[in-house]
Amino acid sequence: MATPEEVKLHVFLQWLKANGAELRGCEIKYCNSSKGFGIFSSSNAHDGILMVVPLDLAITPMTVLQDPLMGSECRLMFEDGNVDDRLLIMLFLTVQRLRKTSLWRPYLEMLPNEFFNPLWFTANELAELKGTTLHRATELQKKNLKALFDDKVKNLVEKLLNLDGECDCKDVKFEDFLWANSIFWARALNIPFPRSYVFPQVQKTQDSSSIDISTFSCSSSENMAERETVDTVKINESDPQNAQDTSSSPENETVWVEGLVPGIDFCNHDFKPLATWEVDGTGSATGVCSSMYLRSVEKITPCNEKEISISYGNKGNEELLYLYGFVLEDNPDDYLMVHYPMEALADMPFSEAKMQLLEAQKAQTRCLLPRNLLKNGLSPENGTYNNVEDKLVFPEEFLSALRTIAMKESELYHVTSILDELVGPERERQPSENEVRSAIQQACGDSNTFQLLVDLLNMKITELEECTGTEASDAELLTVENKRFTSQGNGRNRWASLVYRQGQKQLARGFLREAERGLELAMLLHK
Repeated sequence: MATPEEVKLHVFLQWLKANGAELRGCEIKYCNSSKGFGIFSSSNAHDGILMVVPLDLAITPMTVLQDPLMGSECRLMFEDGNVDDRLLIMLFLTVQRLRKTSLWRPYLEMLPNEFFNPLWFTANELAELKGTTLHRATELQKKNLKALFDDKVKNLVEKLLNLDGECDCKDVKFEDFLWANSIFWARALNIPFPRSYVFPQVQKTQDSSSIDISTFSCSSSENMAERETVDTVKINESDPQNAQDTSSSPENETVWVEGLVPGIDFCNHDFKPLATWEVDGTGSATGVCSSMYLRSVEKITPCNEKEISISYGNKGNEELLYLYGFVLEDNPDDYLMVHYPMEALADMPFSEAKMQLLEAQKAQTRCLLPRNLLKNGLSPENGTYNNVEDKLVFPEEFLSALRTIAMKESELYHVTSILDELVGPERERQPSENEVRSAIQQACGDSNTFQLLVDLLNMKITELEECTGTEASDAELLTVENKRFTSQGNGRNRWASLVYRQGQKQLARGFLREAERGLELAMLLHK
């Protein structure tokens, strides 16, 4: 007898085929309850193309606005500014999941119902993250999502469901919206659509029923996963696999739009991906115009079945756990976030003048410190040097912000004097960002800067250890958890939290050593 997963997969494959998708050198299989479905090699596609999915099958804001049931109502809400393009997709997912006769049901049935990101943690599981950036971000995000659901989403979903009278409005729960939110952030891609596909009126005579989607978030440099309510978790720029637009012809331009692509989105992540996805606007690569295809990056032999993985990008464990619900031990892309709270600046002497200098140089008081920076730091084993700056691992823009915050009264006057000489006492022009940074560096030594950085890192370590113990205690707990943990067993969330928080403590200690060494050398050079 077929398992429930096999039944779902059979229906989904028929649905894919009926909608023009092609599995040319791969097949979709159920992995386990942790990973869900994955894509595996089935035969050696001679051209390396493993799967082709028409872009018509992608779930994008255009899909929602053109939907026979929801389109008209959603267009009014969108034009009035009641919803943005991301919320449109989440509303669509929520409504279609609750509709019993949804045309998208074969795809939606394949999507997970269980998630391992912190938004779904129990109170005890979330407590394992106390003291970390991720704990604060999760609490804030869940609070904001609940408020959004209560104030707007619940009524909108009920209104849309009533359009066909199919569902009982009382069935709409916060968990339905939380499910749609998690699906979107875990599976959405920043898709480079041909402009002629997104804006068909460019190619045709525009009529009164055409949809104005010029306000979509479709910039290629847009940060795909940046939440408007949570900026404490670093999210990478647009997917690094996105092709860059090199066309100068308006009709051949690329317009980047976020969306879900059924089939392609079952690829799991790996450091060494076996495939990448690309968009074929003309059909020259696949024979299917306006399609997304999965292309192997190495030769796959027919007799050696492998899971076809892609790369989600160079993401640290903080981001992987927040978006996708998994972590990687010894993640080479892990990072530490160091933040100077701006509210503390308000209580300092000359805070207004310092704030103006920070604004003039567009300084960032939040800094991401990747693990790989520690390979070339100030530690003695990394070689000899004649100047502190020879081996600084900390970004100069962040150090300049700390110099500004830590500067003394005499240094502040010195900076003002230097800038007056550059631009004139009447300030005929505004100094550039680089001129402001240069003046601050010339007037201020690095001793106070590194002392402030040491204090920030010590505060970070204290907060982490007071909440969940030391790095050594985490290592002991992980030894026990590793023996009990399997990808299908209990304790996954606790194990992931341990891996993440131990990495944060390890990085904080490593960068503290670098800052202390920098302070020591800065003081020696000052003398």
